[in-house]
Amino acid sequence: MNARAEAHLSALSPAAALTALRETSPLVQCITNSVVTNYTANALLAVGAAPAMCDIPGEAGLFAGVADGVLVNLGTPTAEQREAAREAVRAGTPWVLDPVAVGVLPVRTALAAELLEHRPAIIRGNASEILALAGGGGGGRGVDATDGTDAAAGAARSLALRTGGVVAVSGPVDLVTDGERVVRIPGGDALLTRVTGGGCSLGAVMAALVGVCAPFEAAVAASVLYAVASELAAARAEGPGTFGVALLDALDAVAAAPAELDARVADVLAIR
Repeated sequence: MNARAEAHLSALSPAAALTALRETSPLVQCITNSVVTNYTANALLAVGAAPAMCDIPGEAGLFAGVADGVLVNLGTPTAEQREAAREAVRAGTPWVLDPVAVGVLPVRTALAAELLEHRPAIIRGNASEILALAGGGGGGRGVDATDGTDAAAGAARSLALRTGGVVAVSGPVDLVTDGERVVRIPGGDALLTRVTGGGCSLGAVMAALVGVCAPFEAAVAASVLYAVASELAAARAEGPGTFGVALLDALDAVAAAPAELDARVADVLAIR
């Protein structure tokens, strides 16, 4: 049985989810931002997944049918990528929507609204993107949020209930909700916002994890993984340049020995 066939059969702890990912190496199709393609592929390889940047119309839908998880990132939505995304989300494979700069620009905003009808397993974005996607805001400043995570909590819940999926709001404190459960995950390091691909690769890792566990657990595990790994990377880095490389090393190290992730989640749940 491949990773996708096993998806959603059980709720796994973050450590168990990362262990399952390393054992099965899920195939992740990325229709993603051309600015971050290389970094996203390397992040997936670091955690143990198999990346495939298949975004050509005529192939995207076919490939999504054999992939374990799909990422649709709207960072650079060319005409070809828009059509590839439409094909991929119809394949029935669990998929993650990253609505980059939605609300600010019309083409991607209309596409995101269209894709929502195909019920993503996870929506991952910053607070301004989530507010705009839910119809409650005009978006941020380009790819940067101008709203805080808690400001998007209501929008995140409504989006989760509307789509039947999970919404993950990234920020200084991440928020993950399925419309009923809400988990806030503190931690991480601000250097994540100073390298290209920090948030985009997080969405890709969620797509990898949704191939081996339920969407809520996938979003929580990926968010906690990035919080812990970014802290480790920042402690070793001299600045944004070395941080980008150190983050890949830290993702590999934490995914290989993920016990700390469960302890972090236990601490989060204990203070709620």
